Amino acid sequence: MVASLGASAVLVFGMPSSPLAQPWPVLGGSTLSALVGAVCSAFIPDPALAGAVAVGLAIALMVPLRCLHPPGGAMALYVVLTAGDGWHLAAFPILFNVIVLLVSAVVYNGLTGRRYPHPQRMAARTDIAQGAFTASDVDAALAHYNQVLDVSRADLEGLLHLAGRAAFQRTLGEVRCSDIMSRPPFAVEAGVSLKDAWALMRAQQIKALPVVDAQRLVVGIVTVADFMRLANLDMHEGLGQRLRTLVMGRTGQPQNVGEIMSHPVQVAHVGQHAMDLVPLFSQGGHHHIPIVESEGRLVGVITQTDLVRTLAAAVQGRDEGGSAGPTSVRGRAPTEEQAAP
Repeated sequence: MVASLGASAVLVFGMPSSPLAQPWPVLGGSTLSALVGAVCSAFIPDPALAGAVAVGLAIALMVPLRCLHPPGGAMALYVVLTAGDGWHLAAFPILFNVIVLLVSAVVYNGLTGRRYPHPQRMAARTDIAQGAFTASDVDAALAHYNQVLDVSRADLEGLLHLAGRAAFQRTLGEVRCSDIMSRPPFAVEAGVSLKDAWALMRAQQIKALPVVDAQRLVVGIVTVADFMRLANLDMHEGLGQRLRTLVMGRTGQPQNVGEIMSHPVQVAHVGQHAMDLVPLFSQGGHHHIPIVESEGRLVGVITQTDLVRTLAAAVQGRDEGGSAGPTSVRGRAPTEEQAAP
């Protein structure tokens, strides 16, 4: 009966994600400490002094060997106080019991849905740009803290990112697409001529027009960039003249919106959280997101400016001590981002 194995059982069964409870710390820390206790018992006659040296030496060895296991200190003391054959104790029952304990921990944690051994490294993150800190920031903070934490660095970074996302969600409150979208949205059908579509964009001072069918279902989107892309850049006329030539029609040139629109188009639902649009704008390269209802009909448009304005209002509200609740901007005028050049 080895009392310190009861403490090891608490770690491997109760805290299987702890770095101190992984197989190498349990196996290496326990066995190494037992051997240290055997050496100290053999060369130091005084049990009190031998026990003190064994515990200190066991800790000094476990740290650089990355097998720090708290019950290991008790294991070294146990071998000294047993006053028996320390070398025999290290092999049996200590090593034997540790192996049985680890096998039982693997089986038990697997049956209860927890991974053991717990992975101590995480895959490289692709959304670092969305967070408020980077991996180097975590390393700098840990170096400044200068203490041992009972959590792996990878798990700590993952928890901090989850906390950051939760704080971001709380800051935005329950703001949904319906709260910040422009309505009613301006849209055209695929058969509308380029001249009419351009005239509508100029008149309403917008940079994009969703393209819909007869049922108002979004089938594409046409933007100022689409017109610019098709303007004949080899002509010597100015940009305005080139666009005018394009929209007025010319032999071999597209004649209607359906021929230059981008499709398929990224859409969002009216009840969707505004936070869900952040990766679409920041990573997807989108500038205008048509908003549709449950049946898929167009009901609004959200631009990058709309989202930035909402984020700024939410952060300002939090800094002033207020709650960042939904910000309603229904029926507002087109944003600067929508304004055509």
